[in-house]
Amino acid sequence: MKTRDLVLIALFAAIIVALGAVPPITLGFIPVPITAQSLGVMLAGVVLGAKRGVLAVALVILLVAIGLPVLSGGRGGLGVFAGPTVGFLIGWLPAAYVTGRIAEGFAGYTFAATKQTLGFIAAAAIGGVVVLYLFGIGYLAFGAGLGFEKAFYGSLAFIPGDLLKAVVAGLAGRAVMVGYPILQRSA
Repeated sequence: MKTRDLVLIALFAAIIVALGAVPPITLGFIPVPITAQSLGVMLAGVVLGAKRGVLAVALVILLVAIGLPVLSGGRGGLGVFAGPTVGFLIGWLPAAYVTGRIAEGFAGYTFAATKQTLGFIAAAAIGGVVVLYLFGIGYLAFGAGLGFEKAFYGSLAFIPGDLLKAVVAGLAGRAVMVGYPILQRSA
């Protein structure tokens, strides 16, 4: 791994942490707050790709595990891994990977700008919403004992905001691709 890769991984871990400074919004009917950090996960996948995106997210999760208050609301420490949001936190890893793998498919310059932008938006939506929700809802339903129906319907309130985050991540990914292409086309 090159120095450039390490710097990018650390930079995107810092972006995810910085997005944690945005105060969480609790809804009351589900124990998962609305946070901006999932946008950072989507950005890491779209801009860095699968491998480096996962490493950036893994670095943030490591910081949480050692006790640093890097999650939204100043949360951190091993207690987070026993809470109802752990499914979403652990889901960041496959979300970044899937987002990155799909985005890598749209990384070539052979694509028209619109197609590449829509591909990045789709990558962020599939990885950062669908995959993330599979892990988050799965844990809420079975690990936290909320039940599938309550976990599923309670999570529906997050979809509009997360789709908006996917659009922002896709647009940002395209802007970075034009100005400073970091993402490599997958083989």
